[in-house]
Amino acid sequence: MDRQTGGAAGPAELLRLKSQYLIPCVYHFYKEPPEIVGSEGSYLIDHLGRRYLDFYSGVTVMSAGHCNPEIIEPAIEQIRRLQHTTSIYLTEPVLRLAEMLAQLAPGDLSRSFFCASGSEAVEGALLAASLHTRRAGIVATTDSLHGRTRWAMNATGLATWRTDPFPLADVHRVPFGDAAALRRHFETTRSLPAAFIAEPIEGNGGIIIPPPDYWPTVRGLCDRFGVLLVLDEVQTGINRTGLWFACEHWGVVPDILVTSKALGNGFPISAFITTPTIAASYTRPGASTYGGNPVSAAAALATLRFHQANELGPRAQRLGKLLKNEIATAVANSTRFRPPHGMGLMIGLFTHDGTGNADATLCDLLLENLKDNGVLVGKTGPGRSTVTFMPPLTVSEQEVAEFAAAFRRSLEAIR
Repeated sequence: MDRQTGGAAGPAELLRLKSQYLIPCVYHFYKEPPEIVGSEGSYLIDHLGRRYLDFYSGVTVMSAGHCNPEIIEPAIEQIRRLQHTTSIYLTEPVLRLAEMLAQLAPGDLSRSFFCASGSEAVEGALLAASLHTRRAGIVATTDSLHGRTRWAMNATGLATWRTDPFPLADVHRVPFGDAAALRRHFETTRSLPAAFIAEPIEGNGGIIIPPPDYWPTVRGLCDRFGVLLVLDEVQTGINRTGLWFACEHWGVVPDILVTSKALGNGFPISAFITTPTIAASYTRPGASTYGGNPVSAAAALATLRFHQANELGPRAQRLGKLLKNEIATAVANSTRFRPPHGMGLMIGLFTHDGTGNADATLCDLLLENLKDNGVLVGKTGPGRSTVTFMPPLTVSEQEVAEFAAAFRRSLEAIR
């Protein structure tokens, strides 16, 4: 039996099981989805042994590549020694990870609280902001995605992901990239919020980069009005944009920073990181059953060390320019795509109907054809019309060339 493909049930059987046993909110890409059974480096492998370039990385999770032995071996060793304790016990991996994050995070961000998912970490960050300021409200942006728990979902601006039928009353939204709108809200609101939460670059909002002066202006506004700045770096963090955290591109240090996804390279772990002053406001018990699990912590430590040893930040900048150029060249003569945009290896391609209106049908068609040509990518944006390219930061120039050839074939097929 093949280690990666033997014994697979097949897509038809899995779709039957899904329709019978999963809650309907769980969906998948593609009209004819492959069954993924294996992975290696920049590739996912289906039940028939076909290899697909993974240019979505599990939504930016697999930054150091799939099944990276330099990450999974330390995790396996940890499993053999100690698989699980809760945060109420003293273990070394999570504290070494907290120490390393304090060294990597900007400014005075040096106190971490660990969870198992990005949603949890956002929830915890907003709780910490409320405890410190003694205020209840928050301000968020209109096309953001912060998670699926109650507070995180209500902070989310994208209607697709904000499914709560009874939204919290103390969440106000302003357009992303519009510092004047944030200033007006601070100036006119009856009560100032605890925090302003946003992504440095809106990921599911369509890979949107704000104006150059936006983040420095926002930092100044938050300081002026005494509102904490919470930056959700779940997608942008850990070198995805070319620096450890995207906020560093603007020289801005938040009051609380949230990280997850690429932190564990496939192992479930997240954290919010804050200053000693803000951390001092959170003293009541806050244990987390899986927060800082020793196996996930060991994997996260190995991930960060791999990033350092292989200089994945500079690599993301260099390969990102190459990938963006390949995409731009391929769509240069088309009237249905805007030029690709993004930072590092976080790139979006907006599809439209020729007059500027979002075209989700074209986006889906391109995704299907790319899949048929051996490449898996994502889709984002308010209208689900931005094709999203976020390969592992370990992707090679040869693999970018392989992608470019498949991309051109896919474009030709849909013309």
